[in-house]
Amino acid sequence: MNKIQKLGLTVLLSTVFAYGHGDVVPQPVDTKGLKPLGKEWLETNPYVGNKKAIEIGKHGYEENCARCHGLEVVSGGIAPDLRYLDTGADGDEWFMERIRGGAVRNGNVYMPPFEGILSQEAMWAIRSFIVSKHTEE
Repeated sequence: MNKIQKLGLTVLLSTVFAYGHGDVVPQPVDTKGLKPLGKEWLETNPYVGNKKAIEIGKHGYEENCARCHGLEVVSGGIAPDLRYLDTGADGDEWFMERIRGGAVRNGNVYMPPFEGILSQEAMWAIRSFIVSKHTEE
């Protein structure tokens, strides 16, 4: 393999890894079909067990979360495995704090903030999808 072929292969593989789990720019989520929640942020998930919310949340998760947290909520080790999150009110609180504000440690962005990109309805729909994949293992 010559130098140009190696460079081309490197670029191709970089692209595959960069886009392997969706876009790298946070994507808005269409929440048509879900009950609007208003401007006040809710403390607990109003969509628990809602099939439409889980369907919408799956799409939102795949577009915005899977690249780091893994397909079907099974982490490959880059970010926490969300299947193990608390499914109750404490888990709701932690989830909303993290998805709204992101995660920054020592000046490094580990997770971008999604507030202003995703609606409250989209965030709770994603949470509903994640809870549907919960496991105790």
